[in-house]
Amino acid sequence: MNRVELQNMAQAETERQNAFRCRLLCCASTPCLSSGSTAVSEAMKQALTDGNLDAEVEVVATGCMGPCSRGPLVTVKMPGQEDVVYEKVTPEVAKEIVAKHVTQSKPVSENVLPADMPFFVKQKKVVLANSGQIDPERLEDYVARGGYAALAHALREMTPEEVCATLTKSGLRGRGGAGYPTGIKWDLVRKSEGDKKYVVANGDEGDPGAYMDRTMMESDPHRLLEGMAIAGYAVGADQGYLYVRGEYPIAAQRLQRAIRAAERRGLLGSRVLESNFNFRIDVRIGAGAFVCGEETALMASIMGRRGQPVPRPPYPSERGLWGKPTLINNVETYGSIAPIILNGPEWFSGIGTEKSKGTKIFALAGNIDTTGLIEVPMGITLREIVYDIANGIPDGYAFKAAQTGGPSGGCIPSQFLDTPVDYESLGALGSIMGSGGLVVMDERSCMADVAKYFIEFCMDESCGKCVPCRVGTVQMHRLLERITDGSATFEDLETLEELCVLVRDTSLCGLGQNAPNPVISTLRYFREEYEAHIKERRCPAGACEMNRIPVQELNTNSRVYSQNGAQAEPAQA
Repeated sequence: MNRVELQNMAQAETERQNAFRCRLLCCASTPCLSSGSTAVSEAMKQALTDGNLDAEVEVVATGCMGPCSRGPLVTVKMPGQEDVVYEKVTPEVAKEIVAKHVTQSKPVSENVLPADMPFFVKQKKVVLANSGQIDPERLEDYVARGGYAALAHALREMTPEEVCATLTKSGLRGRGGAGYPTGIKWDLVRKSEGDKKYVVANGDEGDPGAYMDRTMMESDPHRLLEGMAIAGYAVGADQGYLYVRGEYPIAAQRLQRAIRAAERRGLLGSRVLESNFNFRIDVRIGAGAFVCGEETALMASIMGRRGQPVPRPPYPSERGLWGKPTLINNVETYGSIAPIILNGPEWFSGIGTEKSKGTKIFALAGNIDTTGLIEVPMGITLREIVYDIANGIPDGYAFKAAQTGGPSGGCIPSQFLDTPVDYESLGALGSIMGSGGLVVMDERSCMADVAKYFIEFCMDESCGKCVPCRVGTVQMHRLLERITDGSATFEDLETLEELCVLVRDTSLCGLGQNAPNPVISTLRYFREEYEAHIKERRCPAGACEMNRIPVQELNTNSRVYSQNGAQAEPAQA
């Protein structure tokens, strides 16, 4: 396939879609599938068959539409009219949509999401522009929305140096959490000497409550493949690897089908778009180890070795897969490439803040009205995300904290609700952007218990290679257990703080180095909760089950602590 044939494919698909008087888009991402969207889709198809409307109306299985907690979701598209999105669609409601909306142009009002709903209005779709709008398993759908045009432009009109310079000028930073400038990383690999180079996409998303990468891989796989192909051209690689988390079977299946479809049309493989550029992509499935999200452990896993990190330098840009220069980026980072190439670096750098450019995808979870996936401009405030986009906290409870960055991140308290969400602002608060998980907690959450949960996760996921992480996380978890069950002393709290510093400063990789972050941040902003567990033997949030014996009667480790925490005389028998 050449550039002209690509344009012809886009035009033909657009004409095909416009021939329908109505298109029914049914979300087929994991959250909606789990809530019954398959039955909804089948019900709509049956209703169309019964009404002899098959030739006039198309039912399309799409990727994620965003407000996952309101699924199954269906979008009705009619030429010349605004899209109508339905929530909580059952097979019965699906039949009613066909009978009323499709046939009589009368929306089923009780299930319609308002078009001006802040969840939709306050977003800025760049990476997720196609999500929920196309069938992820049809190459033609992607091409009709400009797919692979950026790759064609780069191959025909840009040099590898110009591609790297464009990304540098755009201000794009890695979306996997570290925030390293993408263009600079690509240029380092481009300049590295080697007869073989590799491009790797890190889709081993393991943070609790995070599903940004899974959604993109399920919803728009060709966007990822195109970004990787442009990367291969820019750095001089002819082989790419997609490392997908083992718990994402739907994503892996759709990616493999997308790769085969792209290869059949000459968009991947040999002589891409009839150029001299060759690029293959293979999928590698992870075995579920959280540590394989770290780039050196990920590369070890791809090579068939045990997924354990190794010290750096040398960095992957110098010595990566099989000792060759390797470019590793997060899935979302590759998803940003095609829009930047097509629209220019100035367009992308015009979104966001001075130092954090573009948009960021977040997975909203926790105690909020609407959970789901959003893409927002960098610099939006936490308050806007929680109270506008997510529609606040249900049942009248007050916001207490938001956890960003997963087990490697920190908790942001209510006094910082108006903080801009960008790399620098979150870092100043003791948290990180991370890959994009955002868990909201209300006043019923105990912050010591939250810290214990994340430390337990890191403890279980530690690969065990280095002592600080292997042993330190276990000891930290034991101390947090003592705090939450009411048996801790203030010496335990001091030991916990010392351990946080030790594990952070001496662990081999990012898992151990960042594991103490939830403890450090909760101690920084919610120290009084920890002290209440120790001094008063109570959980202020009422979340921890603990012994509520009065302090003066409780003897712990042969010490009794007074109400102000000072050591008192041992209790008399």
